[in-house]
Amino acid sequence: MNNPHVQNLDAIEEEFQTNIESGLTDAQVQQYQEKYGLNELKGKKTKSLAMRFLEQFKDIMVIILIIAAAISFFIALKGHDTKEYIEPVVILSIVILNALLGVVQESKAEKSLEALQNLSSPHAKVIRNGKLTEVEAKMLVPGDLIEFEAGDFMPADGRLISSSSLKMEESALTGESVPVEKDEKAEIAEDAPLGDRLNMVFSGSSVSYGRGKAIVTNTGMGTQIGKIAELLDSAGQTQTPLQLKLAKLGKYLGLLALGISIVIFAIGFYEGMPIIEIFMTAVSLAVAAIPEGLPAIVTVVLALGVQRMVQRNAIIRQLPAVETLGSASVICSDKTGTLTQNKMTVMKAWVKGKPEDISDEASLGIKSLIRLGSLASNGTVEVIDGEEKHIGDPTETAILAAALKMNMTKEQLHEEAPRVGEIPFDSDRKLMTTVHMIEGKPYALTKGAFDVLLTRCKTGDFEAAKEVNNQMTAEAMRVLAVAYKELKSVPHVLNSDEIEQDLHFVGLLGMIDPPRQEAKDAVDICKKAGIRPVMITGDHIGTANAIAKDLGILNAGQKSLTGAELDKMDDQALSESIDQYSVYARVSPEDKIRIVRAWQQKGAIVSMTGDGVNDAPALKAADIGCAMGITGTDVAKGASDMILTDDNFATIVDAVKEGRGTYDNIRKAIQFLLGTNMGEIFIVFIAMIIWHQTPLLAIHLLWLNLVTDGLPALALGMEPVEEDIMERKPKPKEEGIFAGGLMIRIVLQGLMFAILSLIGFYIAGVNLHSLGAAQTMAFLVLSLSQLFHVLNVRTTKSIFRSNIRNNKYMILALLVSLLLIVVIVFVPPLAYIFEITPLPSAYYLIAVLLGIVPLIVIEIEKRIRVKRKA
Repeated sequence: MNNPHVQNLDAIEEEFQTNIESGLTDAQVQQYQEKYGLNELKGKKTKSLAMRFLEQFKDIMVIILIIAAAISFFIALKGHDTKEYIEPVVILSIVILNALLGVVQESKAEKSLEALQNLSSPHAKVIRNGKLTEVEAKMLVPGDLIEFEAGDFMPADGRLISSSSLKMEESALTGESVPVEKDEKAEIAEDAPLGDRLNMVFSGSSVSYGRGKAIVTNTGMGTQIGKIAELLDSAGQTQTPLQLKLAKLGKYLGLLALGISIVIFAIGFYEGMPIIEIFMTAVSLAVAAIPEGLPAIVTVVLALGVQRMVQRNAIIRQLPAVETLGSASVICSDKTGTLTQNKMTVMKAWVKGKPEDISDEASLGIKSLIRLGSLASNGTVEVIDGEEKHIGDPTETAILAAALKMNMTKEQLHEEAPRVGEIPFDSDRKLMTTVHMIEGKPYALTKGAFDVLLTRCKTGDFEAAKEVNNQMTAEAMRVLAVAYKELKSVPHVLNSDEIEQDLHFVGLLGMIDPPRQEAKDAVDICKKAGIRPVMITGDHIGTANAIAKDLGILNAGQKSLTGAELDKMDDQALSESIDQYSVYARVSPEDKIRIVRAWQQKGAIVSMTGDGVNDAPALKAADIGCAMGITGTDVAKGASDMILTDDNFATIVDAVKEGRGTYDNIRKAIQFLLGTNMGEIFIVFIAMIIWHQTPLLAIHLLWLNLVTDGLPALALGMEPVEEDIMERKPKPKEEGIFAGGLMIRIVLQGLMFAILSLIGFYIAGVNLHSLGAAQTMAFLVLSLSQLFHVLNVRTTKSIFRSNIRNNKYMILALLVSLLLIVVIVFVPPLAYIFEITPLPSAYYLIAVLLGIVPLIVIEIEKRIRVKRKA
């Protein structure tokens, strides 16, 4: 049903042909179940394991490797040497391993819709055929009459028929931090946001106080939570910037390999080389052009970043999210429970003079006010393992927590002043009164809304109280007034009109869900790092503005916007003005997605934090979604890329730092790997043109790419995060992975490797008259020059100003890689497999000297660059 909050009950009753006394008949229930279906959320079809595995082979780099393996396997079949099968087996092993890694990663797929389905209440109390009965919640239909009380979970959306002191906990849907007082008689505007529809109850919320009766208006996917499920389903899976860049890199490398292979094939065919030999050369080039280890190394570097983040209380659900978070330029944060403590707290109290901050050193007047307010409260506050646990209405537990801070426990207070009567809170009166025996005399203690209580008091400094109330309200505090009067005796029947009159005004309590101090510090660091913090909340705009100003999110020249105002803006207008607004209040889940996408259209990489069901669609739509681990719902966690286990906004700053460091390390690994791959391409290409021979065999190239290059590249991923990384601006979304001249450096470095290796190939070939010896020499020079070069890549500074001991994994990688080179060169069985030819001792020394050259050249280049900047 559309807009049931503006329909009158008679119209709703008529539409569903129900009766607000006796409910539906069994026949109607059956008819409606066929029409509307079961009251449950539809799950999303998941891909089979086999389909997910096959989809891993769509990448162009993988396709080229498979073709190379097929050609190599075909050539092995034609030959008679079993070692020729090594190349295709190794290539296919790499391809299958990468595919399995991809499937494992995808198996950690979204669980958000499943979590939403688990939010359904298992049973509901419903009136059918004039009788109250209990049924499975999924059997409810529109038109059913449901009853509920404190502690119940709402099974469907409904329009209130009657209620008694009803308060609903809707923070998971709306983001509002305190329970909402419901009123079946309230007149609601058609465009009222969800949090202001006081005559409605919603699936996914719970009853925190009182009881009520409602007519079901929507079930299943038609409920507000169902609409969120649809948004989650339609949001799709956003590819991270790193995924997009690596996919583009794969295409370029594939085209490069194809182009060079065609040229080499044409040269070989023209020169009359055997077809099989040309094929083998093409395989060598395909292997040389594609950095087989790159996907695995990037995955491992990201995984290392994940492990470091776990130590900082952040769990990454999807590996590429590490890099994305480091690129974030906008953090859209939910307020309640994320920037604030999600715990109502009495911040100020007033009896006379100036308002006082709450502390254990408060004046006697303030302590007396807190004492009376606590006696008139029903919640409980317990300290378990040093942590406060609040049970009950947040405003009441806030008062009890303030008393506890002043060393007054609820048990102690009630022992001194036993309660002998109570007039419960009523949404019409907006008051609550309890009767206590204090020093042998009965007293009525009343707390409630200031404007209502003021009219019932006969003594007090009312003008000063009004001024303080306005002051606290302007600071977005929720204000409660406290009054008392002495009774002649304890009445048998407590009557509001008699007891709640002629009261003595005591004072005011101002409370708010306060911001986290660490969140304020984190916002400051975000600004220094060039990251724009934005608050998006379902709470009232006054509260949102006050918290945002306190945190430093809302600054001079920036604006705030309500959901109703946002609805009047089209997507283009929002996109054009998005950077003017730092606060969005009273917004719906649809609004949050619009805000996230508007920032994305501006070219921003957007992070969204939140904890409620209402945050889930935006968490999924954002470039990276961060859910709260403690207060966060399963739905929010399922839709997120990262979970903060300590619910601490400041953890995001640590995660951003790690993300930036991880991206830096990935760029270092890419520079190192592609530089060596370029060298391999130039070596084969130049040698084929000049000598019509390949200096490196396919198995040599595989070994170089996976082992000799792989271990140092992994060690680059372990480099410590640079100290000044949070003083840099976020990299633009459109910035390529080769920004800052990285591609030019890679090509020049590759050319340097090629020249050095070809010099070694030529020297050995001319003097030793052996193709095998020349190939061995080229292999050694290239291997050693790459190992020395990794020391250049690990820092932009001089290697003499960088302490390699900061990365013990680099030392280990270099030693292991060097040992592996020695083993395959000098151990005969391995030398046979890799077609390594023994060389005279002098040639090993020449290989070492040629290998050191990159260290000298790059060091000179760094010095020249530093002098130019100076």
